[in-house]
Order: sequence, then structure tokens, then C-alpha cells
Amino acid sequence: MSSEPQGDGPEAPGPTFAELTEKRRGPARRFMRAHRSLMDVLLALAYFLVTAPAGLESAANGRWAPWLGVIGITVLLTLRRRWPMPVLGLVFLLEIGMQLVDPYFSVTSLAVWLVLYTTATLYSSKRMFLMTGLISAMQVLVQFAVVLPALHAPEAVTRFLLDGVPEVGVFIWMMAALTVLSNLAVFGIGAAVRNNRLHDAELANWGARVQRLAQVAERNRIAREMHDVVAHSLSVMIALSDGARVVLQRDPARAAEVLGELSSTGRGALADMRRVIGVLRDGSNAPLAPQPASSSLADMLEGFRVAGLPLQVTHTGPALPGDAAFQLTTYRIVQESLTNVLRYGRGVTRVLVEVSRDGDTVRIKVADNGQLVEAHRDAIGSGQGLKGMGERAAIYDGSVYAGPGPRGGWVVHAILTVPEQATQNQKPQGETAR
Repeated sequence: MSSEPQGDGPEAPGPTFAELTEKRRGPARRFMRAHRSLMDVLLALAYFLVTAPAGLESAANGRWAPWLGVIGITVLLTLRRRWPMPVLGLVFLLEIGMQLVDPYFSVTSLAVWLVLYTTATLYSSKRMFLMTGLISAMQVLVQFAVVLPALHAPEAVTRFLLDGVPEVGVFIWMMAALTVLSNLAVFGIGAAVRNNRLHDAELANWGARVQRLAQVAERNRIAREMHDVVAHSLSVMIALSDGARVVLQRDPARAAEVLGELSSTGRGALADMRRVIGVLRDGSNAPLAPQPASSSLADMLEGFRVAGLPLQVTHTGPALPGDAAFQLTTYRIVQESLTNVLRYGRGVTRVLVEVSRDGDTVRIKVADNGQLVEAHRDAIGSGQGLKGMGERAAIYDGSVYAGPGPRGGWVVHAILTVPEQATQNQKPQGETAR
């Protein structure tokens, strides 16, 4: 049993956006987000500890409603995340009722602030701004209509040692302003938190969309390579097998040579497919092959000659840049064009392959003189090869024309722009022709 070569293995997937966001939070925030129910209970207990003395004081003065209100609000605070808006309304009504029953109740608005923050993180800013304004108006109205007259009463003077009644009015105005500003501040903090969460969610969605687009692009890249490998290799193999059958009786030596080329083409196609499938399996960014180079282009052209295409190859201008991706694009365009000639051409006696470079512009022209009728030729094939050539050319700000030639036959004309970096690194060379 053979063992597979041991490499570094597939590259581990990187952290998601949610994981990166979670790492930016401190330990305390991570603990609170992981134990939300516990934090709700602790917050309710904290409210109870802060307001219980005032509630007990009201109960000692014969007003039990504030004490019962403190207990009710404590229970409601544990439900503020589950039913935020109903809890806000009930808490607000309870605090207003506590103020009406006992104008001297000293701890007010605290529970409203807690629930107002929660609702501001969950609902739209416009909606919560209106809600904040309504709550503030009701609180200020109660302060002036209930608390202010109560502070003028003899009981208040005795209980709180109020000497100057006019100063009580100033105190109420200050409390009203503080209430409104506090409500707006709590609303603003909650709205800012909500905006940050929406921003993080949008970034996460953007990252997911980019990942999906990258996956689609990778699938298209692999599909193009598989199409080129399979279509080219099978077309050449079919042509070689047909040729071997024709010459088998009259020239066995030539038939053996053709069969050897057939076997070589099949082995090469199998190796290319294994390379592509290997990229799918291990997730690496390895090139999908065959590796483009001047020798591989020449070998590919020679393979088409053996398959029976009467090629005339011309290369003018400087040599192609050494950029592997650019050479792969050139290789695939020529390969796909000749494969189509081999598959669909009828009565072809000449196939012209021209590769010319003028500055940073590369032109590729493949033309044949076949007799295939235009309507029939357009109907053959799935069109994926032509689409793939267009996609490859677009990477280099180029375009591809494929259609009937002016003198018959079929013409593929591609124009590519050499990458700037490849142009800078390219050494000047003379013209070559073959």
C-alpha cells in the first residue's frame, strides 16, 4: 500500500470577523456577553440595593406603594432584554406612580435609565428619541405638578430643613434639567452602542459576501482550467486516434508514432487533472498548471501539428513578459482557439497563429480557412471556452473577438495589456519569427 507524501497539510482557515471582534473585547465584556442572564439578575439586585433604603423609608412613613414598586421594578429589570419596550413602559409607570404616592421618594429615574439604555440599543434612534422626549416631558410635569408643591408643605420644611422656599423652585428647575439631560445622555449612549453593533454586523455581512465572491471566483478559475484541460486533451486524443486508424494499415510505423503521442497526451491530461483536483482537495493556492513558458507553448503547438493542424506560427516584437499569470493567459487563449479549430473546423488547410507585442500591448490572432457555415458554427459547443477567454483577457484590460473571418473561416483576436511590473522587469529582445 502506498503512502501519500506528507506535507504541511491544508492551511487552517483564518478567524472569522465575529472571532476577531470578540478578541477586541476585554475579559469583563466577554464575561458579560457570555452570561447575559446572570448579568441581568446582578443588575436587578444592584438596583434593589440602591433603592431599598428609600423604599423602606417610605414604608416607615406609612406609604407602602414605593416599597412594593421597588420590588416590582426589580423583577421587571430581569426581563428587560426579553420584552424591552413593555418593560420600559411598566417601569416608567411604576416610577411615576411611586412619585405620585410619595413626592419625597429620593431615588427616581434610575430604573428608567437602565431600561431606556437597553431599548436604545435595540430600536431605531428616531423612535427612541421620541420616546425619550415623551418620558422626559412626563417626568418634568410630575416634578413641577407634584414634587414642587410637596416641597412647599410644612412637612417638607420640617423633614428636610428647607429654609428658603424660593430656593426650592430653583432646585426643581435644576432637577428637571438634570432629568432631561440624563435621559438624553442615556439615549445617546444606547444609540451609539446600537450603531456600533450595526456597523460590526455590516462588516461581518460584507466579509461573508467577499468570501462568497472569492469562492465563486475560485470555482470559476478551476472550472476554466478543467474545461481547457479536458476540451484540449480530448480533442487532440480524438484527432490522434482517428489519424492512427487511418494510417494503421498503410504505415504502421507512423501509426505507432501517433499512438505514442496519443498516450503522451492522455498522461499529460491526467496529470493536469490531478493537479487541479489536488488544489480542490488541500485548499492550497498552488498553480493549476500546466506551467506556462515558451517551451510549453511550443510543445503545445507541436502537439496540435501532430494532431493534424497545418499551423503557421509567427511571433513578432519583444518576447512575452516573464509574468507566469500573463503567460498562462496567452497559453490558454491559443490553446482554446486551436482546440476549437480541431473540434469544429472542416476542410482546414491553413491555421495562422500570430503573437505580436508592441510596447505594453500583446495581440494574439488565430485564424483558419475552414468551410464551416457561420450559423452552424455558432450553434456548436457550450460557449464556455469563449467565455473563459474573455474572462482571462479582462484581467489584463483586454478583450477577445471570436467570429467569422473576412475571407471565410474562423478568427479569434485577443488584445492584452502587459502588467506594468512585468514591463519594468522585461529585458528588451529582438523580433522572432517561426
